[in-house]
Amino acid sequence: MDSPKVSVIVPNYNHAEYLVQRIESILNQSYQDFEVIILDDCSTDNSKTVIAQYHSHPKIAEIIYNEQNSGSTFKQWEKGISKAKGEFIWIAESDDWCETNLLEELIAGITKEENTVISYCQSYCIQNTNIIQWQSQHSFLSEVVDGHEFIKKRMSANNSIFNASMVIWKKDLFYHIPKDFVNYKFCGDWLFWIELAKLGKVHISGRLLNYFRKHSNDVTGKVSQSGLNFIEELQVINQLYQEKMICESVYHNAYKKKFIQYWLTKDSIEPNNKKIIEEIINHPLSTKNSPMRLVPIGIWKGFKQKWKSSKGRQQ
Repeated sequence: MDSPKVSVIVPNYNHAEYLVQRIESILNQSYQDFEVIILDDCSTDNSKTVIAQYHSHPKIAEIIYNEQNSGSTFKQWEKGISKAKGEFIWIAESDDWCETNLLEELIAGITKEENTVISYCQSYCIQNTNIIQWQSQHSFLSEVVDGHEFIKKRMSANNSIFNASMVIWKKDLFYHIPKDFVNYKFCGDWLFWIELAKLGKVHISGRLLNYFRKHSNDVTGKVSQSGLNFIEELQVINQLYQEKMICESVYHNAYKKKFIQYWLTKDSIEPNNKKIIEEIINHPLSTKNSPMRLVPIGIWKGFKQKWKSSKGRQQ
């Protein structure tokens, strides 16, 4: 029996209410050369009952139930990839869904030019089931770009591939990239796409084919409230600068953007993480990237005064 072209990995934790829509949107793809691997990370809802309905479906290659929660989405990614037989990987998050032509579009894109390693489409960000919060966009219906240029222009300050469900990528490259991404709670995917993009070209589809669901139980929202996202985002930006993937001006602009985002949300961030963030901000890798240059002097003075006060209380 020939191996499938695409391995679809569905990592799930407590998303029983979304699973039918997720799985059906995969099974009903116009492009049908794929297998599905479902991973349940010790869910406490009725996910197992929902998943069991698909046990005998011919497209379901494997269902794996963890006896203990792994504590990491990215460790689940690794497990699924180790089981995958396809040439390409699609990690279809269990609370998202998509249009029926998503795979058809992305397969056409990733096979269009030699050495294309990533293909992704645009996505709606949906609150619960029906409210469009925002949507990504691209200037062209289809474009293939150099991976290093993609990192510099689209991955230096933010993760343009913000949802794993919107992208497919070449499986064999997984074994040629560092595995640091598994140590992250929030930015592991950002680092992962960067490492892949270093190895080839990136196809960008301008079509809106994915639905990225935001709800009270999603990991992203909880991590953002803790402030861990800022810590990990600054670490990724620093790594890009250390590896000379971005120049001084791009580093400065990325740092400035994160500083301002932090300043606007700092009052809601956990105190311990706030101290870590402010320590990183006060010690950028570039001496030319002094925090005083990031924002108007009045804001910086207020920030500096509060930071010194908090340091004094710790001593």
